[in-house]
Amino acid sequence: MDRDQLADFLRRRREALQPEDVGLGRGSRRRTQGLRREEVAALCDMSVDYYGRLEQRRGPQPSEQMLTAMARGLRLTLDERDHLFRLAGHNAPLRALRGDHVSPGLMRVLDRLADTPAQVMTEIGETLVQTPPATALFGDETRFQGLMRSIVYRWFLHPESRAVYPAEDHAALSRAFTADARTVYAKHGAGSRAAAVVDALLAQSTEFARLWQAHEVRTTHAQEKRLRHPEVGILEMQCQLLHDLGQGQSLLVLTATPGTDSYEKLRLLSVLGAQRLGSGA
Repeated sequence: MDRDQLADFLRRRREALQPEDVGLGRGSRRRTQGLRREEVAALCDMSVDYYGRLEQRRGPQPSEQMLTAMARGLRLTLDERDHLFRLAGHNAPLRALRGDHVSPGLMRVLDRLADTPAQVMTEIGETLVQTPPATALFGDETRFQGLMRSIVYRWFLHPESRAVYPAEDHAALSRAFTADARTVYAKHGAGSRAAAVVDALLAQSTEFARLWQAHEVRTTHAQEKRLRHPEVGILEMQCQLLHDLGQGQSLLVLTATPGTDSYEKLRLLSVLGAQRLGSGA
């Protein structure tokens, strides 16, 4: 671990980022060049003290998970991410075509959707980053580890994950998730993340195994979804997907038609989510 170079690199990248680059307002009293430490710490989902010690050359060696969070928070390119890992004493992650690193361009789009439910997901349904309204709607889906990261895996083996959708929609969603898994499995084959999820589900879920035998495939997704939230009730949402083909990721954006009951519920949900974030809940 090269503490001096790591500290310098983090500071330089922080100073190069402007508030507008990450969806923040500049304000009239800002004197800091680039972002403040507390702003970067929030973007990286870590404490200000932890991040500050790294910039002051006295922090512990960051884990690979923490480095991944910093690379995303600082909007690093893949080359910059690899450099960060090496400075911290880790091997750079393999340059897989389908990885967890979210490109700076896609992160800039997400930054401008702070008041909208939106999240970046891998092809097998692993959520990498969410806006606060998306977290308020779905819960924190970035907290899961291992196979649990995939919504397809959770859907069939952890029934509580279905609570966000009305019960009468579950059968259709089960078919859709299975068809999605088959498409990704066929694309990447044995040894892929999709294969690990599919193999586990075939071994543990009779429902998935039955649907898998039907060999349904689909390449389009429903643009209408009904979601159920315990505080605001049923929301009828329109879904849009922006694909990053290089990374094999998609930006899911959910909106409601202005003037509808769902639109008002979504506005309320965004306020509730912001209040929880502000209170630390």
